[in-house]
Amino acid sequence: MKRRIAIATILLLLAASGAARADGFIVVRPPFPPASPTPFPLEVIYHHVEVEIEGRFAITEIDQKFYNPTNSRIEGFYLFPVPEGAVFEEFSLELGGVEMEAELLDAEEARRIYEDIVRQARDPALLEYVGRELYKLRVFPIEPKSELPMRIVYREALPEENLTIEYVYPLNTEKFSAKPLENVSVVVEIEREGGVENVYCPTHEVDVVRKSDDRVVVSYEERRVKPDIDFKLYYGVGDGAFDLTLLSTKPAGEDGYFFLSLAPDYDDGKSPPVEKDVTFVFDVSGSMKGEKIEQAREALRYCVGELRSGDRFQIVRFSTEARGLFDGLEPANAGNKKKADAFIDKMSPVGGTNMEDAFRVAFASKTDPKHPHFVVFVTDGKPTIGESDEAKLTRAIEKMNADDARIFVFGVGTEINTHLLDKIAQSTKAARDYIAPSEDVDKAIVAFFDKVESPALIDLEIDFGGGIDVYQSYPKIDGLPDLFKGSTLTILGRYEGDGDSRVILRGEVEGSNKRFEYDASFADDETRYDFVAPIWAARRIGHLLELIRLNGESEELVEEIVELARTHGIVTPYTSYLILEDELARAASGDMPEEQATVSGTERNRADKSRYESDYYGAGKKSGEESVQASEEYRDLNQAANYRQTRQGMNRYGYDDEVQQTRNVQGRAVYQNEYGWVDSYVQSKAANDRSRIQFASEEYFEYLGANQDAAQLMALGKNVQFYHNGEVVEIYE
Repeated sequence: MKRRIAIATILLLLAASGAARADGFIVVRPPFPPASPTPFPLEVIYHHVEVEIEGRFAITEIDQKFYNPTNSRIEGFYLFPVPEGAVFEEFSLELGGVEMEAELLDAEEARRIYEDIVRQARDPALLEYVGRELYKLRVFPIEPKSELPMRIVYREALPEENLTIEYVYPLNTEKFSAKPLENVSVVVEIEREGGVENVYCPTHEVDVVRKSDDRVVVSYEERRVKPDIDFKLYYGVGDGAFDLTLLSTKPAGEDGYFFLSLAPDYDDGKSPPVEKDVTFVFDVSGSMKGEKIEQAREALRYCVGELRSGDRFQIVRFSTEARGLFDGLEPANAGNKKKADAFIDKMSPVGGTNMEDAFRVAFASKTDPKHPHFVVFVTDGKPTIGESDEAKLTRAIEKMNADDARIFVFGVGTEINTHLLDKIAQSTKAARDYIAPSEDVDKAIVAFFDKVESPALIDLEIDFGGGIDVYQSYPKIDGLPDLFKGSTLTILGRYEGDGDSRVILRGEVEGSNKRFEYDASFADDETRYDFVAPIWAARRIGHLLELIRLNGESEELVEEIVELARTHGIVTPYTSYLILEDELARAASGDMPEEQATVSGTERNRADKSRYESDYYGAGKKSGEESVQASEEYRDLNQAANYRQTRQGMNRYGYDDEVQQTRNVQGRAVYQNEYGWVDSYVQSKAANDRSRIQFASEEYFEYLGANQDAAQLMALGKNVQFYHNGEVVEIYE
């Protein structure tokens, strides 16, 4: 797929303003086929995209196939809306294997076409492209029950900001397909002399494969889906030991939201590894018998085998009492690894669970101040011997942990105290993971150990200069986790102030303090990166839910969760229950009109209230399946890095956007209820006035002409309520 890109032939597809692109789609001319009274009766069978990026320049190749499912011969137009301000030098299009020439229309001509379609088809979907130029190609005939392959190639220069390059592919136009796509894929190959760092996709679950320091392949694929958001990809072009990406967005009159991503330079295996101390603490109580103890042995053997010669290690097995392999931490040489194998072979499941004694032995070793100390703690039970009180045991462990070791916790099964284990991991800036009875213990531990095998920077601190005041960041700025080679740390938060800043990163490597500085700029009145706000909201909500789970519910926490979840569309069983409670009570008291309902606005969600309630209150349990489930989902919500991860737990309910649709438009959520679409701002913003405008009337198009920034909201449907310029606007049919 690789080819050299001649810069002289590159065309600018993306304006510096970062306006969203638009992929092509086929609009059928009236009269529509009897079985499909819509301008979009065609199906998209597949949509495959291959992208080559060299430096800042990209070639995008699109291979897609349309299908006419009707019994009628169809005539239509292929439309390719152009981002405002973009300049096309080349636009290659093949239809059915024949190269075609499309007509380029200016923004005013394009708008007339869109408005004519709205008038004739009574469908406003195309209005979101108002204000853009348009490539138009007549397509005739499309035979009944026949396929129509299409191939498009275009070239573009990509924008760069804060040493970060952005690539966007317009998957959102697949909403113009009559049914879900059988297959959709995007493969992006990035090559840049000087290195490609810090690759991040906030919109989709992707696989990132690094071929070398200079070459990375990113891939996304799904089946039976109907994509409705653009594919966005970012990568850093810094040349320091750590690559830092900073993206910020700040709606007018509000504090801003920022996304910061930090990654070590690519490790080619030539640099010497950082030496570390590792203590393995494994539960060998009676409940670990059978396959669990066998898998635990295999995991431990693997981890010990992966230790490097400069590392030191200790193994502590515990049940009724604890016993260490050595008197303290010892070098990971061949002789000690052989002793470890014999010690592991003798691990036999019997007795109770004495966690207090296990940590006493684990922390009896004298650590090297130049070495980070990691404790890998594996248990399948609750403390039954020694100190068993959750609060007292947590305090005792904190007191024993004099060198601030990171305690990475693995809970096996569901008969564990998740509150205790979560607090142990959180207090040491480490992580927890839970292994279901159906999962393999060894695979989970091995995957974790591979990630933390090579520390890059510990005891991280980040300062923001230039009058920037950062708050509500997740993870917290004053409690950042360690950074490992091959990993990425992402931080999302709020900020006051704007303009140029100096970001200072501090940390420790092998006992030496390190300092790195980066130039950055925080946006003012800029909504280009509007994806940042909902992902930050997911992390904030995950943090607040965790506080409720571990410490109990309070009115203030619930109110904030409800407001954040509704405004940003963070739809989970836990948030849905709280919003339902709030909206049903307000509707019953007359404080909220039913047509303004968001989550409570569908019969499906009202019927599911008891299930949401069960999940919400089940999260407060300290052990059992519900407790483990909530711990994992709250953790994942608090670590969300893309849109999909903001909806933890909805897979259990077969959640389907065809039932309860939620869209993110201009940084806030818009919900489809039983009356139409309602903007979350209708509830949260104070409106000075209210206007009612009939869909497709002259007044409707006049309002559109005068308020093109409202076009994305108007494109949602024939019955829409939205907040705009201080008033609530209601579009009615």
